[in-house]
Amino acid sequence: MRREASVLHLDLDAFFAAVEQRDKPSLRGRPVVVGGTGGRGVVATASYEARIYGVRSAMSTREARSRCPHAAFLSGRFGAYREASRAVMGALREASPLVEPLSLDEAFVDLAASPDPTLADLSVESVTAFAERLRARVTEVTDGLTCSVGVATSKFMAKVASDLDKPDGLVVVAPGTERELLRPMSVTVIPGVGPATADRLRRAGVQTVADLEQVSQEELVRLVGSAHGIGLFHLARAHDDRPVVAERETKSVSVEGTYDSDLSDLRLMEHLLVRQSGEVAARLAKAGLSGRTVTIKVRLHDFTTTSRSATLPEPTDSPAVVARVVRSLLAELAAGVETGPALRAGVRLLGVGVSGLADWVQDDLFADLDGSDEAAGTTDEEAEDLPEPPRARSSGWAPGADVVHDEHGRGWVWGSGRGVVTVRFETRESPAGPVRSFPVDDPALHLWQQPEDEPTDDPGGPAAREGGLSAPG
Repeated sequence: MRREASVLHLDLDAFFAAVEQRDKPSLRGRPVVVGGTGGRGVVATASYEARIYGVRSAMSTREARSRCPHAAFLSGRFGAYREASRAVMGALREASPLVEPLSLDEAFVDLAASPDPTLADLSVESVTAFAERLRARVTEVTDGLTCSVGVATSKFMAKVASDLDKPDGLVVVAPGTERELLRPMSVTVIPGVGPATADRLRRAGVQTVADLEQVSQEELVRLVGSAHGIGLFHLARAHDDRPVVAERETKSVSVEGTYDSDLSDLRLMEHLLVRQSGEVAARLAKAGLSGRTVTIKVRLHDFTTTSRSATLPEPTDSPAVVARVVRSLLAELAAGVETGPALRAGVRLLGVGVSGLADWVQDDLFADLDGSDEAAGTTDEEAEDLPEPPRARSSGWAPGADVVHDEHGRGWVWGSGRGVVTVRFETRESPAGPVRSFPVDDPALHLWQQPEDEPTDDPGGPAAREGGLSAPG
């Protein structure tokens, strides 16, 4: 624990939705939902206007539409989000050389490493004034986005503080007041305490951090396991000595796909997972990495998500090795008393990931596998016999996409269907603009691409998704 409140946590408010409202004047002050726009979609971010109606991240788009039918449902523009994120991270690195990005919209900053002379004593007054200036700088470099900031003596407390006055707020936790602040809060404020752990603690009479503080470390280990129990014991007392790390290593490489209707054919699932294995292996090889732990992720028709993992004796980047493990994990699920029938009832998402990464490969690992398609699991002839997976339907004119018309200029897709695309012509700098409709094959209408700087990976590591959108950190 630090003696001064010198760890800052910054979280951009409703990031994806806020970027859309900034760039689309007609949506300012209106409910906006960003994510998958089809019936199989999932909400990535909802604006605060949409949250009033109960719309939340990770909710199905179908439920979000039922709760807030008048919201603007947009598919997302990662170019615009990356541009805003780069501007924010640049402003943070001007403030301190120690910046640890957690996602596109979230980062820790070590104020003790800042060269700013106003932070020489790291008093509550000086860090508060500095944080206010930093928030104003973020709004300036992003042309209007707001952020919520917490400053405290540790990462854990800074993250808690940044959630206390959302949106557009600042909370500085004075040293020595951490436990007093935590005690009335629900145990779910502690990282890793999800619904299952919270329910287990509730059955033991623990609902608040004050309750948790009364439980011995031995009892917590008995309730939730060794690693988790020890962590809860320390965090309930605001003990967290993790440093701010400027460069985070990639922890995993993964690929996942969401499909427009449920999959029930196990052979097709196997084929798709093997193909994803090849994509993951190719990403590993390109990055000069290998991994030991292979995981498959399966989301069922009722949104229940399950996974299975296996750890190899040595790291690998071989597509054949990854595929062989993936096939065995799927077979394990298919043979399960509960998971087998659940798989056959319908699967909406499949994914493959490799973690436990290293920068070397054991060349002769599973040398009996020659890397051929047959070794990987599905031959070309077998693949030809499989049905095509149901894919998200798209006319090419995704809701919210940037377009330009030869006569009318820049705008964005309001909606499309039945051979027509409707465009609202406005930009960040203009007032709310007019709406016009065109044939989908109008030669004067073109998709407009956000100019890209040097390509960058997401802070959490590379990932590819089919027909889906990830929520910001």
